[in-house]
Amino acid sequence: MSDTKNLKYAKSHEWVRPENGGEAVIGISDYAQNSLGDITFVELPSAGDKVTKGESFGVVESVKAASDLYAPVSGEVIAVNESLEDTPEKVNESPTDEGWMLRVRLENPSDLDDLLSEQDYQAQND
Repeated sequence: MSDTKNLKYAKSHEWVRPENGGEAVIGISDYAQNSLGDITFVELPSAGDKVTKGESFGVVESVKAASDLYAPVSGEVIAVNESLEDTPEKVNESPTDEGWMLRVRLENPSDLDDLLSEQDYQAQND
């Protein structure tokens, strides 16, 4: 699993990794993928689409349930992890590395200020 110290978390279990140039990578937390069980399908928006903080941007389905994905930040989708189409289990195997979902160009970088640190996120789930 990749280093998670730079990740920020939404209460709805999505993570964000801020990147240089006003971009960010989004995925779901290890806690979320573990709670869902074996992921069998991931539905994501397309590059060029907009995501809005707090609104659904896709769905993840597992053997247990289907769950909406909520955007932790607003912005334009500039890349989608297309490998999840054929290998959705990457979200289980490596949720913060190979299982990333979207790369977005942040509309409002201050959205990051509203997210939880890793420590605060873990405390929420204890």
